[in-house]
Amino acid sequence: MASSTTFDGDGASPAAPQAKKLEWIGVTPRELAGFLAMVFGMFMAILDIQIVSASLSEIQAGLSASGDEIPWVQTSYLIAEVVMIPLSGLLARALSTRVLFTASAIGFTLASVLCATATTIDQMIIYRALQGFIGGGMIPSVFAVAFSLFPPSKRGIVSPMIGLVATLAPTIGPTVGGYLSNAFSWHWLFLVNVGPGIIVAIAVFFLVDFDKPDHSLFRRFDFVGLAAMALFLGTMEYVLEEGPRYDWLDDETIATFAVLCVLGGITFFWRAFTAAQPIVELRAFRDRNFAFGSAFSFIMGIGLYGLTYLYPVYLSQVRGYDALMIGETMFVTGVAMFLTAPIAGRLSQVMDPRVMMLIGFMGFALGTYVASGITVDWDFYELLVPQILRGCSLMICMVPINNLSLGTLPPDQLKNASGLYNLTRNLGGAVGLAVINTVLNDRTDLHLARLHESVAWGRAVAEDTLAGLGQQLSAQIPDGDLAAVKQLAALVRRQADVMAFSDVFIVLTGMFAGMALLALFMNKPSDGVQASGH
Repeated sequence: MASSTTFDGDGASPAAPQAKKLEWIGVTPRELAGFLAMVFGMFMAILDIQIVSASLSEIQAGLSASGDEIPWVQTSYLIAEVVMIPLSGLLARALSTRVLFTASAIGFTLASVLCATATTIDQMIIYRALQGFIGGGMIPSVFAVAFSLFPPSKRGIVSPMIGLVATLAPTIGPTVGGYLSNAFSWHWLFLVNVGPGIIVAIAVFFLVDFDKPDHSLFRRFDFVGLAAMALFLGTMEYVLEEGPRYDWLDDETIATFAVLCVLGGITFFWRAFTAAQPIVELRAFRDRNFAFGSAFSFIMGIGLYGLTYLYPVYLSQVRGYDALMIGETMFVTGVAMFLTAPIAGRLSQVMDPRVMMLIGFMGFALGTYVASGITVDWDFYELLVPQILRGCSLMICMVPINNLSLGTLPPDQLKNASGLYNLTRNLGGAVGLAVINTVLNDRTDLHLARLHESVAWGRAVAEDTLAGLGQQLSAQIPDGDLAAVKQLAALVRRQADVMAFSDVFIVLTGMFAGMALLALFMNKPSDGVQASGH
């Protein structure tokens, strides 16, 4: 069997041995240019997860979609992407990194054009699923190349770069989407990918030559395993996305998909352990650092995608912000991440990575603890400190997690392990959103019930407030008393929402603080040496 990975001992590709390496980064100019093109392609694929989140109302109006249909513009992308990410490891070994990434960039670009031309919600859902599935092939490849191509001594430069892209893209997605839909139209959320997508495809095809294909893998392709994995991950994503809105297993459709998820999961794991050439090899989890790192990546997904969702919901639901205003407020996190990236890279070279993770997760916990004091009056400046803490903590956590998880694996496991590692981050985001929405719904109902008791008839404060509102509104509109009742009900609802947001932040605080302590259980990899596995 031909080897699917052809890197030499120091991590460099032998594709162009005559070219002089750049001392500051340890690779040739051509290899560096090809890698940067791949990084930009990954940025586009991850950005498109959240680029529509602040503009769903505009897309809904443009496609005449219902309120129940429009969330699938985002959900279909996530479901398809989460299936491709673990599959990409096998495809990269079978086709080579260059062929897989070039095909993914071309397909992603064409799918983006199709999304911009959609005239019905059904078309949009299909095109978004296609876009997510194809684009998912670009994400793990960058992580695998970063830890194979570059010497271990240069990871203080490379790891912050890919960490910044992986976390910055979804963070600024609502900001970019808000600006595009506000300045042009929702179509440009997808057309913006066309020019960069063509450039990335051309650059990767001519510059990337890091490994050779192993076509023999297709002769033993496990189609049963692929179908089981697609069923398992796809239905899991659906249940996690839709469960909070439909009371989980009380809904017949959710219950059916949950059963299919269990059956698909059993079949997938059976094939993963018994097939001669499984779709996804799980042996990387034997490495203690990779197993722990994947768990940390899972929690990182909650902090990354969960909080990227939570803040805009508060700003829209409680403060009444539009897409552009939400994007401008959320941009603070992106700036904090960008400024922290070089600092995190330098710290990773001089500080124990476990200590960095401890600091990072404690920063997460501090940020959510501060946010737990949220009120109906919180605005840009009140959210400033929590967002800065979140942005800095993301980078301080991401760099050592990348290094500890993938830096101890042998090169022949990197492609497959990279897919699993990125999958855990996306699944963490899906689970985080499900937990956040469930807690929000349950706690809102609880606080509403308690507040209704406080404003019931017979309560002097409630009756005085209602009388005051009635007098004020009666001078403006004919039916002032009825309007006063409605306004008081809206005030109670808004207060219940804010109290529920506070509860979610408390839950996240406990989770991040717990992960900070678990960081001490990881092994520190040998300096500059990749372990051969544990």
